[in-house]
Amino acid sequence: MKLVVGLGNPSKEYENTRHNIGFMVVDHYLEFGDWKKKFDGMYQIVTVGSEKVMFLKPLTYMNLSGNSVRKVIDFYDIAMADVLIIQDDLDLVFGKCRLKKNSSAGGHNGIKSIISSLGTNSFCRLKIGISHDRSRDTADYVLSKFSKKEMEYLNNHYDMYSDIITSFILNGADKTMNFANQS
Repeated sequence: MKLVVGLGNPSKEYENTRHNIGFMVVDHYLEFGDWKKKFDGMYQIVTVGSEKVMFLKPLTYMNLSGNSVRKVIDFYDIAMADVLIIQDDLDLVFGKCRLKKNSSAGGHNGIKSIISSLGTNSFCRLKIGISHDRSRDTADYVLSKFSKKEMEYLNNHYDMYSDIITSFILNGADKTMNFANQS
Protein backbone atom coordinates (compact mmCIF):
# COMPACT_ATOMS: atom_id res chain seq x y z
CA MET A 1 0.00 0.00 0.00
CA LYS A 2 1.12 3.56 -0.76
CA LEU A 3 0.36 6.53 1.47
CA VAL A 4 -0.21 10.05 0.12
CA VAL A 5 -0.61 12.71 2.82
CA GLY A 6 -1.86 16.22 2.16
CA LEU A 7 -0.82 18.58 4.95
CA GLY A 8 -3.10 21.30 6.22
CA ASN A 9 -5.23 22.47 9.11
CA PRO A 10 -8.82 21.33 9.60
CA SER A 11 -11.80 23.71 9.93
CA LYS A 12 -13.42 26.27 7.67
CA GLU A 13 -11.21 29.15 8.75
CA TYR A 14 -8.17 27.52 7.12
CA GLU A 15 -9.77 26.67 3.77
CA ASN A 16 -7.84 28.06 0.80
CA THR A 17 -4.93 29.20 2.92
CA ARG A 18 -1.31 28.78 1.88
CA HIS A 19 -0.56 26.25 4.62
CA ASN A 20 -3.45 24.07 3.37
CA ILE A 21 -2.17 23.48 -0.14
CA GLY A 22 -1.60 19.81 0.73
CA PHE A 23 -5.28 19.37 1.56
CA MET A 24 -6.24 21.25 -1.61
CA VAL A 25 -4.09 19.11 -3.90
CA VAL A 26 -5.42 15.86 -2.39
CA ASP A 27 -9.01 17.13 -2.65
CA HIS A 28 -8.49 17.95 -6.31
CA TYR A 29 -6.85 14.59 -7.00
CA LEU A 30 -9.75 12.64 -5.50
CA GLU A 31 -12.56 15.10 -6.42
CA PHE A 32 -15.24 12.77 -5.11
CA GLY A 33 -15.50 9.92 -2.68
CA ASP A 34 -16.33 9.21 0.90
CA TRP A 35 -13.90 10.46 3.49
CA LYS A 36 -13.71 8.27 6.56
CA LYS A 37 -12.36 9.32 9.97
CA LYS A 38 -9.70 7.28 11.73
CA PHE A 39 -6.02 7.62 12.61
CA ASP A 40 -6.62 11.23 13.77
CA GLY A 41 -7.38 12.10 10.17
CA MET A 42 -9.69 11.78 7.22
CA TYR A 43 -8.81 9.18 4.64
CA GLN A 44 -9.85 7.44 1.46
CA ILE A 45 -8.43 4.23 0.06
CA VAL A 46 -8.48 4.01 -3.73
CA THR A 47 -6.80 1.97 -6.44
CA VAL A 48 -4.52 3.76 -8.90
CA GLY A 49 -3.45 1.42 -11.68
CA SER A 50 -2.91 -1.76 -9.72
CA GLU A 51 -1.72 0.05 -6.57
CA LYS A 52 -3.82 0.40 -3.44
CA VAL A 53 -3.35 3.93 -2.07
CA MET A 54 -4.47 5.62 1.11
CA PHE A 55 -4.92 9.38 0.88
CA LEU A 56 -4.76 11.03 4.30
CA LYS A 57 -5.56 14.50 5.59
CA PRO A 58 -4.43 14.71 9.25
CA LEU A 59 -6.94 16.45 11.51
CA THR A 60 -4.37 17.08 14.24
CA TYR A 61 -3.47 20.56 12.99
CA MET A 62 -0.17 21.09 11.23
CA ASN A 63 2.17 20.97 14.21
CA LEU A 64 1.02 17.46 15.21
CA SER A 65 0.66 15.91 11.74
CA GLY A 66 3.21 13.24 12.59
CA ASN A 67 0.84 11.61 15.08
CA SER A 68 -1.70 10.83 12.36
CA VAL A 69 0.90 9.76 9.78
CA ARG A 70 2.59 7.43 12.30
CA LYS A 71 -0.71 5.71 13.15
CA VAL A 72 -1.38 4.89 9.48
CA ILE A 73 2.17 3.70 8.78
CA ASP A 74 2.15 1.46 11.86
CA PHE A 75 -1.33 0.06 11.14
CA TYR A 76 -0.62 -0.82 7.49
CA ASP A 77 3.16 -1.41 7.87
CA ILE A 78 3.91 1.01 5.02
CA ALA A 79 7.52 1.35 3.85
CA MET A 80 9.04 4.85 3.85
CA ALA A 81 9.67 4.53 0.07
CA ASP A 82 5.89 4.33 -0.36
CA VAL A 83 5.09 7.57 1.51
CA LEU A 84 4.50 10.91 -0.21
CA ILE A 85 3.81 14.05 1.83
CA ILE A 86 2.37 17.10 0.04
CA GLN A 87 3.37 20.36 1.69
CA ASP A 88 3.62 24.11 1.18
CA ASP A 89 7.11 25.60 0.77
CA LEU A 90 7.93 29.24 1.51
CA ASP A 91 11.24 29.08 -0.34
CA LEU A 92 9.81 28.06 -3.71
CA VAL A 93 8.30 30.48 -6.20
CA PHE A 94 4.52 30.40 -6.02
CA GLY A 95 3.07 27.35 -7.76
CA LYS A 96 6.39 25.74 -8.62
CA CYS A 97 6.98 22.29 -7.22
CA ARG A 98 9.86 20.04 -6.28
CA LEU A 99 9.88 16.37 -5.42
CA LYS A 100 12.43 15.63 -2.70
CA LYS A 101 13.36 12.75 -0.47
CA ASN A 102 15.61 12.45 2.55
CA SER A 103 15.66 16.19 3.19
CA SER A 104 15.35 18.27 6.34
CA ALA A 105 12.19 19.91 7.62
CA GLY A 106 13.42 23.30 6.43
CA GLY A 107 11.49 25.05 9.20
CA HIS A 108 8.14 23.46 8.25
CA ASN A 109 6.40 22.47 11.49
CA GLY A 110 4.27 19.75 9.92
CA ILE A 111 7.36 18.08 8.47
CA LYS A 112 9.21 18.50 11.79
CA SER A 113 6.35 16.66 13.48
CA ILE A 114 6.41 13.84 10.91
CA ILE A 115 10.19 13.41 11.14
CA SER A 116 9.97 13.39 14.93
CA SER A 117 7.11 10.86 14.98
CA LEU A 118 8.69 8.54 12.42
CA GLY A 119 12.29 8.94 13.58
CA THR A 120 13.41 9.43 9.97
CA ASN A 121 13.26 11.83 7.05
CA SER A 122 13.49 9.08 4.43
CA PHE A 123 10.06 9.72 2.94
CA CYS A 124 9.26 11.64 -0.23
CA ARG A 125 7.79 15.14 -0.34
CA LEU A 126 6.03 17.11 -3.01
CA LYS A 127 6.82 20.70 -2.07
CA ILE A 128 4.57 23.32 -3.65
CA GLY A 129 5.78 26.90 -3.60
CA ILE A 130 3.78 29.57 -1.82
CA SER A 131 6.59 32.19 -2.05
CA HIS A 132 7.39 34.29 0.98
CA ASP A 133 6.21 37.79 1.67
CA ARG A 134 9.02 38.85 3.99
CA SER A 135 7.17 42.06 4.90
CA ARG A 136 4.65 39.94 6.83
CA ASP A 137 4.91 37.73 9.87
CA THR A 138 5.54 34.18 8.60
CA ALA A 139 2.73 32.60 10.66
CA ASP A 140 0.23 35.19 9.44
CA TYR A 141 1.42 34.76 5.86
CA VAL A 142 1.11 30.95 5.71
CA LEU A 143 -2.35 31.17 7.25
CA SER A 144 -3.51 33.84 4.78
CA LYS A 145 -5.88 33.04 1.93
CA PHE A 146 -4.75 32.78 -1.66
CA SER A 147 -5.66 35.72 -3.87
CA LYS A 148 -8.10 35.26 -6.74
CA LYS A 149 -5.20 35.33 -9.21
CA GLU A 150 -3.29 32.70 -7.20
CA MET A 151 -6.39 30.48 -7.05
CA GLU A 152 -6.71 30.73 -10.83
CA TYR A 153 -3.08 29.69 -11.20
CA LEU A 154 -3.58 26.70 -8.88
CA ASN A 155 -6.75 25.66 -10.72
CA ASN A 156 -4.70 25.60 -13.94
CA HIS A 157 -1.90 23.55 -12.34
CA TYR A 158 -3.72 20.95 -10.23
CA ASP A 159 -3.52 18.48 -13.12
CA MET A 160 0.27 18.79 -13.15
CA TYR A 161 0.42 18.08 -9.40
CA SER A 162 -1.94 15.13 -9.93
CA ASP A 163 0.32 13.73 -12.67
CA ILE A 164 3.24 13.85 -10.24
CA ILE A 165 1.23 12.02 -7.57
CA THR A 166 0.14 9.35 -10.06
CA SER A 167 3.70 8.90 -11.29
CA PHE A 168 4.96 8.53 -7.70
CA ILE A 169 2.31 5.88 -7.05
CA LEU A 170 3.01 3.91 -10.23
CA ASN A 171 6.73 4.54 -10.82
CA GLY A 172 8.26 5.52 -7.47
CA ALA A 173 10.20 8.60 -6.43
CA ASP A 174 13.34 8.35 -8.56
CA LYS A 175 11.58 8.09 -11.93
CA THR A 176 9.07 10.74 -10.91
CA MET A 177 11.77 13.24 -9.89
CA ASN A 178 13.09 13.33 -13.45
CA PHE A 179 10.01 15.08 -14.80
CA ALA A 180 8.53 16.60 -11.61
CA ASN A 181 11.54 18.80 -10.93
CA GLN A 182 11.52 20.28 -14.43
CA SER A 183 8.24 22.13 -13.85
